[in-house]
Amino acid sequence: MAIPNKPLGEIKAVRDPEVEEREVDILIVGGGMAACGTAFEIKKWMSEGQTVLLCDKAAMERSGAVAQGLSAINTYIGENSIEDYVRMVRNDLMGIVREDLIYNLGCHVDDSVYLFEEWGLPIWKKSEEGKTLDGKKGQAMGTLKSGAKAVRTGKWQAMINGESYKRIVAEAAKLALGEENILERCFIVELLLDANEENRIAGAVGFSVRENKVYIIKCKTMMVACGGAVNIYQPRSVGEGKGRAWYPVWNAGSTYTMCMKVGAELTMMENRFTPARFKDGYGPVGAWFLLFKAKAINGLGENYVASDAAKAELQKYAPYGTAAITPTCLRNHLMLFEMKEGRGPIIMDTVTALATLGAKLDKKELKHLESEAWEDFLDMTCGQANLWCAQNCEPEKLNSEVMPTEPYLLGSHSGCCGLWTSGPDLDWVPDSYKIKAANGKIYNRMTTVDGLFTAGDGVGGSGHKFSSGSHAEGRTTGKAMARYAKDHADFTPTLSKTKEELVAMVYKPVNTFLDHCGYTTAIDINPNYLKPAGMAMRLMKATHEYGAGTATFYQTSTKNLEICMDLLQTMREDCEKLAAGDLHELMRCWEIYHRIWTVEAHLRHIQFRKETRYPGFYYQSDYPGQDDENWFCFSESKYDPKAGTWEMFKRDYIKIIPD
Repeated sequence: MAIPNKPLGEIKAVRDPEVEEREVDILIVGGGMAACGTAFEIKKWMSEGQTVLLCDKAAMERSGAVAQGLSAINTYIGENSIEDYVRMVRNDLMGIVREDLIYNLGCHVDDSVYLFEEWGLPIWKKSEEGKTLDGKKGQAMGTLKSGAKAVRTGKWQAMINGESYKRIVAEAAKLALGEENILERCFIVELLLDANEENRIAGAVGFSVRENKVYIIKCKTMMVACGGAVNIYQPRSVGEGKGRAWYPVWNAGSTYTMCMKVGAELTMMENRFTPARFKDGYGPVGAWFLLFKAKAINGLGENYVASDAAKAELQKYAPYGTAAITPTCLRNHLMLFEMKEGRGPIIMDTVTALATLGAKLDKKELKHLESEAWEDFLDMTCGQANLWCAQNCEPEKLNSEVMPTEPYLLGSHSGCCGLWTSGPDLDWVPDSYKIKAANGKIYNRMTTVDGLFTAGDGVGGSGHKFSSGSHAEGRTTGKAMARYAKDHADFTPTLSKTKEELVAMVYKPVNTFLDHCGYTTAIDINPNYLKPAGMAMRLMKATHEYGAGTATFYQTSTKNLEICMDLLQTMREDCEKLAAGDLHELMRCWEIYHRIWTVEAHLRHIQFRKETRYPGFYYQSDYPGQDDENWFCFSESKYDPKAGTWEMFKRDYIKIIPD
């Protein structure tokens, strides 16, 4: 069910919202690529009479990381081997990954790509003469499934005309699941454990962001795939651009917080992604490096990556630094190294790249190439095109600066933080990578909480899924959830909290506001409450300065982390006085609450890992360099919801695919 866009102005919150209680067999929380994969797949495997519901905070057509579009599918195996895919991911993430999950994903990701094309996504193709054909011209070459060759920008990418990518995928998901099984503009904010069975998921509670209504939903099994975490660190942009971010701003760490708070084990939460992007506009650089063959140069015009200083720096991080493909974090590290040495800024040499390509092309081909250069942004980050226009920047005439962004937490891009999940129940998968449910069975992508699954950004230890991989992982998870629901058909979920308690919890910021809003004449200034916008600024200032943000060149220390943790504790106490006068503010209250918990998990993991595993993404100044002897392992955390305490521990890494 889709609730229409809101009218002009925010919808005022009321003290007594409508309450709707539901009970389904399977609950899908999220509306991005992973959730769309689950929605598309799950009904094929459900038993007759079983019920399913998908709840999305937004509208599925423009929900998730692919909302604005993409210019490439970044994971397409094609003519490559799955083993090489695992090796690539392992190398880029500095050696510590869940190879079972990555290999399992590699077996299915191309099927999702074939589906995208079947549903109408234009994928660029190579002509028989080796020329690039995009749009309808590419379609004339046939489909990838029938043997047509994709235009590669690297070994694993396939170029697309992707401004409507998410709409195409969402339409297929909606048709497969049925509109009657979809609840859009419903923000699930807390998961609920069963009252009778230990460590068993039983439901969730949330609210509508378009009408005063609380939803209480019971279920036998659930998947949570609400993306990663954005706006947990202060962006480089200021003023009107302060809300600008590379990753979608509505991703509030809800996946990690909600699962963590019911006791699900987290893995590698110290890992974060700080992508190098065109400065201020956050425009993508991948196509420029890979398709247009542009090089990054320092402020002196030098190809710094090829310098002796760069080679010596990379040697410190062998074998990854000396690999044929330099890991993403180390490419960042070299940029930061140059800037610290006074040889910045870092420049993308678009002028030379386009001139070199133009020398090989006729006028028509050159014009088309230039339009592709602009479309790279219009497909996915139109703000960058706007910025270039505002600066009178023509990339064929003027180079542009590249900078690492503020940090993000995610598990589907060049990052691997997330939840510890079960691998597939196959004989080559180590037993320690499998999680047994209470019935003794193993369900792929189930977390350590019985019946709770995740996919996409939620699955830790296995990055480089991107859009296609997240969709494929969602399909895999859907199949496992359907089997879980069949195996537990007799289970009746029971909630420990009453309807009144759950409504009071969800609408607490509203009641706080209504109780005290008459005390002052300025609605945002009140000694009895605080608004979520101010709390967001507090969080970003704390992480920016003490938690390895851009303010310190991504450096932190034991003492700085202790200060930040103290600040987070104060923020959490102050969250008890968050106030919301309308539904938008209520959403923001819950988002900042989720962000604070996610940041705490992130910083606890950095504190726990006594090394700097990802230079270029963050630096633990007290423990510079890598310590493979003691820390070549997974770092884990588990929050005990009853005791309110954290446990930190290690898990062994097991190599499956040989070098």
